[in-house]
Amino acid sequence: MVRYGLGQTGAQVFRDTPAALLPVYMTTVLGVPAWLAGLVILLPKLWVIICDPLVGAWSDRRESSIGRIPFLVGGAIATSIGFVLLFNLPAMGSPYAAAATSAVFLLAMTAFSAFSVPYLAVATTLSADPHERTKLLAWRIAFTTLGVVLGIGLAQPTVVWLGGGRQAWSVMSVIFAALCLVSMLGCALGLRSRLHRPAAAKAPVPFTRMLGAAWRNRAFRQLTAIHLLQTVGQACSYTVVALVFVYLVDRIELLTAYVLIMSLAGLVTQPLWLRISRRIGKISLFVYLCLGWCAVTLTWLGIDWGDGVSFGAVSGKDVLILLRGAVIGVTNAGFILLVTSLFTDTVHLGEHESGIEGGYAGLWSACEKLSFALGPVISGAVLSLYGFVSSTAGPAQQSPAALFGVVLNYSLIPVGFFLASLLLVPGLARAIRGDYP
Repeated sequence: MVRYGLGQTGAQVFRDTPAALLPVYMTTVLGVPAWLAGLVILLPKLWVIICDPLVGAWSDRRESSIGRIPFLVGGAIATSIGFVLLFNLPAMGSPYAAAATSAVFLLAMTAFSAFSVPYLAVATTLSADPHERTKLLAWRIAFTTLGVVLGIGLAQPTVVWLGGGRQAWSVMSVIFAALCLVSMLGCALGLRSRLHRPAAAKAPVPFTRMLGAAWRNRAFRQLTAIHLLQTVGQACSYTVVALVFVYLVDRIELLTAYVLIMSLAGLVTQPLWLRISRRIGKISLFVYLCLGWCAVTLTWLGIDWGDGVSFGAVSGKDVLILLRGAVIGVTNAGFILLVTSLFTDTVHLGEHESGIEGGYAGLWSACEKLSFALGPVISGAVLSLYGFVSSTAGPAQQSPAALFGVVLNYSLIPVGFFLASLLLVPGLARAIRGDYP
């Protein structure tokens, strides 16, 4: 379990750090305009929506002859190299720098698919016990938390500590690429004794047959739709979280403490969800956690609660914000654990004897990436509708309507997606037919 979870730390660093820092690097070091920097990030993300299912199907076809370990090893090495190249491009004109960054990012994201998709598929094969798979994925959540702290909490400060110039970005990329390599390669090599190649080669499964099998798996279809809606809602909130702390909290420095408390609260409660899911069932606990997340997310509508109260140097408003972070971390980590565990269950309910676990993982991963492509589009449209003002000279003064647009993106809109997703849960339960609790 530890050897499997280890790979998620490096995977999370690569998932978070370029997404958060590439726009900063391009606009402050390479001289790329902000609108073009956004396009540079978007295009590779759209590509991997197609790439992930293809990689999953490819790993399934090769699993019977070479296994999945070569995918994990090759993906780990190539991803780490791509990470370094992203922040070491030579000086060139803005359009060329944008084109080069987009090309390198596309290749790095493709390499990451070679690791991340088979890595998710492995979770379905390490154990036939659905509760043991939940425990396995709880370890994965723990290593995810470490990756979030490293990739979001330390990467940017590392650049500042190193002086902030081009050389600082270069050194940061080498340090964090090494972390990715040690984590991902350590996972791949550590699992090699557990992922034995089958004795007899199986006939390759055509890509269209894999898609058909996934479509006929009603439980997988229902769960994917639920996950898609919820991830779109979360993507809307992720898009504006910095705006919330800049404009509504008016203390951007509080964001670091908020993320840290959220991560730690989610981490320490994982054993609790393991025990409760055994007692009341995964689906029931999943629904309760989603409803709890919705309840606390709605309280952002009262973001100024406690503003007139102080506890020494800390205001009551700040205390309530950090408390929200803890509750969000607890519920968020819980339902992510359960939805991923349910994903492995639905794979076992389908035509898994055909050897298409990688195909399922590719479709699941593509669904997540589609959601994170749609979320910023929805958030941007809502902000524009409510009159949010952009600026090139720091945060601009916003109207009350624009600030309400920020709150909508962080509260009511995500909650709406979650409540819509819960309408599909009875269909999921019927599709599972009681085979797994």
